[in-house]
Amino acid sequence: MSNVAVIGGQWGDEGKGKVVDVLSERFDIVARWQGGPNAGHTVRTAGKSFFLHQVPTGLLRERTMGVLGNGMVLDPAGLLEEIASLEASGFVIRGRLLISHRAHVILPVHRVLDSMAEDAGGGIGTTRRGIGPAYTAKAARLGLRVVDLQDEETIARRITAFMEGGAAAYLRETGREVPDVAAMAAECAAFGRELRAFVADTSVWINERMDAGATVLFEGAQGALLDLDLGTYPYVTSSSAVAAGLGAGVGVGPTRIDAVAGVFKAYATRVGGGPFPTEQKGEAGDLIRERGREYGTTTGRPRRCGWFDGLAARYAATVNGLTSAALTLFDVLDVFDEVPVCVAYRWRGMEIREFPAEPWVLEEAEPVYAMMPGWKSDTSQARRIEELPDNARRYIDRLSELLGCEIGLVSVGPDRAQTILGPGRFFRKILGAEAPKTAPARPAARAAGRPAKTRARS
Repeated sequence: MSNVAVIGGQWGDEGKGKVVDVLSERFDIVARWQGGPNAGHTVRTAGKSFFLHQVPTGLLRERTMGVLGNGMVLDPAGLLEEIASLEASGFVIRGRLLISHRAHVILPVHRVLDSMAEDAGGGIGTTRRGIGPAYTAKAARLGLRVVDLQDEETIARRITAFMEGGAAAYLRETGREVPDVAAMAAECAAFGRELRAFVADTSVWINERMDAGATVLFEGAQGALLDLDLGTYPYVTSSSAVAAGLGAGVGVGPTRIDAVAGVFKAYATRVGGGPFPTEQKGEAGDLIRERGREYGTTTGRPRRCGWFDGLAARYAATVNGLTSAALTLFDVLDVFDEVPVCVAYRWRGMEIREFPAEPWVLEEAEPVYAMMPGWKSDTSQARRIEELPDNARRYIDRLSELLGCEIGLVSVGPDRAQTILGPGRFFRKILGAEAPKTAPARPAARAAGRPAKTRARS
């Protein structure tokens, strides 16, 4: 596979960083296409953890180039701090990272407006990093782009247009101080000088590299269920987190994408507000949270935890056209006697087997669970699919059936080495691994991905 997209299949925080890290040694370029410092990718290797927010995960591999695409919104101060931190850890970043001159810039006032919206009530639980207001300014044609940072007069003009477009009046009405445009412009100009060596027309560059035979791994942030168009609106992010959005976010044509890999936790989590039918607010949810260390990389907030939602996962697989899937944090489930899997919803006397768009349906829906037997065994030391207990492999096969595609990779811990390749061909082909010598624990998943007859309870 020459060019592959990695997307999140749930509400973000699925472990995409680790999957991208594992794969990136086989790619020449890793490119991000959306989001900003609201992403939080954690990679652990050789006993050390790295927390990445804007820098592509692939830069942890020595030979890989990184690209921040035009579809992103960037916090210059945070980006420079992240670069400095990685360089202090021994990574060479300069000369290996390119930033699109068409990416938009997050201003300090965007963060203020973001926090005000959350504090005003009815917030959706954003990271308060200014992402939403920066994308709003972009859509209103009042944004500041990376290319603008090279000229202080342009910076001042663009910031003035944004402030006079309603931001200044809103701040005054709510009793807040209106920031000084000249001071913001001077700060942005300073950032522009520091970032100048990284800035390029990345769309032209990446297309030329692909023409020359380079391979690209497209790294998604957030998750498909947070996509602005296809997610659980209005509890979504402000950009396109699905694979189809990467063409516009990097500046490549759809024919350039050879495959799409989705990343799913073996259970489900969500941060902030919004419907979450399989959420567990009691002992099971607390145990998942503690075992999975389910606290936000960016904010530190505890994540809401629950069981795997087959309807939501199948929907994500469909809208992304998944080639294969990776299953992460599998070892978190090692302690459960039974592991429920949601195979349908019950709403007002009706059984629903398709993921609904209506938020009120999702809020009221009761999950219908298929109860899978637990494996009650430590899987964190397994390195081959045949080393997993039979019940663990049956669980993987069941999720594959619900997704309608193979599960080709299973993560059983945070370290790079704690990665198992499944019987599927996709990840094995990328990583150059041989096929397993033993068959799966049960017959292959059905092509239709529909739930089989299994004991169910709500």
